Amino acid sequence: MILHAYFARRFATTFLIVASAFAVLVILLDFIEHLRRFGEGEAGIGKILQLVALNVPASLYQTLPLIMVICSIMLFLNLARSSELVVTRASGRSAVRSLFGPLLTAFAIGLISVTVLNPIVAATENKHEKLAAKLLGQQVNSLSFSENGLWLRQGNETFQTVIHAKRANLDGTQLFDVALYEFDLTGKATKRMTAKSALLIDGYWSLKGVKEWLLKLGGNPEAKAIEKTSYNIKTSLTKDHIQDSFGIPASIPIWQLPSFIKKLKKAGFSARRHVVWFHMELALPLFLVAIVMIGAGFTVKQGRQVRTGLMVLLAILFGFGLYFIRNFARILGENGQLPEIWAAWIPPLAAIGLTLAFLLHTEDG
Repeated sequence: MILHAYFARRFATTFLIVASAFAVLVILLDFIEHLRRFGEGEAGIGKILQLVALNVPASLYQTLPLIMVICSIMLFLNLARSSELVVTRASGRSAVRSLFGPLLTAFAIGLISVTVLNPIVAATENKHEKLAAKLLGQQVNSLSFSENGLWLRQGNETFQTVIHAKRANLDGTQLFDVALYEFDLTGKATKRMTAKSALLIDGYWSLKGVKEWLLKLGGNPEAKAIEKTSYNIKTSLTKDHIQDSFGIPASIPIWQLPSFIKKLKKAGFSARRHVVWFHMELALPLFLVAIVMIGAGFTVKQGRQVRTGLMVLLAILFGFGLYFIRNFARILGENGQLPEIWAAWIPPLAAIGLTLAFLLHTEDG
């Protein structure tokens, strides 16, 4: 137990060192990129630093697999070269049993990343996008879900329109049981419309079965209501805008994903992308364990070998290979070519099984 705790502490220390180095690198690169992007506008250095700070958690979260494989390589190379693993094996412990502490630490880091860092990334990512859009002077179109359906907001320089629909088709380009509320820039409601359906076509909503009320003080909107078989409303929304508004699972904290998926399905949208992302986040601790096992498999015995550089290169390549296989499986899951659970859980479980078999095969003591 003491030996496992020692190896776990060494791995945690190495992780903190590597993660700190990556954080410094990410901050420098992000600062240069944001300075290039926003430096010519009215954004001051304070706003740019704020954007950089908001983007750091997401950048570190994305590079977590790379950080893990480097930590694994550094730890086991150091243990092998200092002959600590040799002493451990001489005491009767196999190299595979020596992995218990680092693997448990990697699993714990994965749990903390999913339960704590994931919601932080979602919050900072949303704030980063809103602040960036504000500094660039871009209009932010938003979409949200409730128990009564979905809500869309669009606008221009003269008015804002809020669109409510009880349900929609899979890609959000056709809405059903629609209500539209138009507001001027002061927030005063000027018009209300209902429609049986609304179809998004090349820059406008095509409404069917429309009834319109003009909201004016001192009047009777119902007495002057106008009914139309069809009506077109201009919009800056596109199919991609709508899908991006609700289709980025990383912008939703993992604790809120199950309820969001239920609302998404109830509104008529496909929730496959979010289901795949949810399971991949749950599988992240096992994925990090697989990454550490790959790093250990190629470097745990390098104190007695001369091709250390080649083994390190292979460890990095196999780690990246697992990362790309995981992303490829996610794409297959999102496209419906693989069940969502398979796409998320098979890559890390298969990698753990194959790496364990490799370690047992190379174990000679």
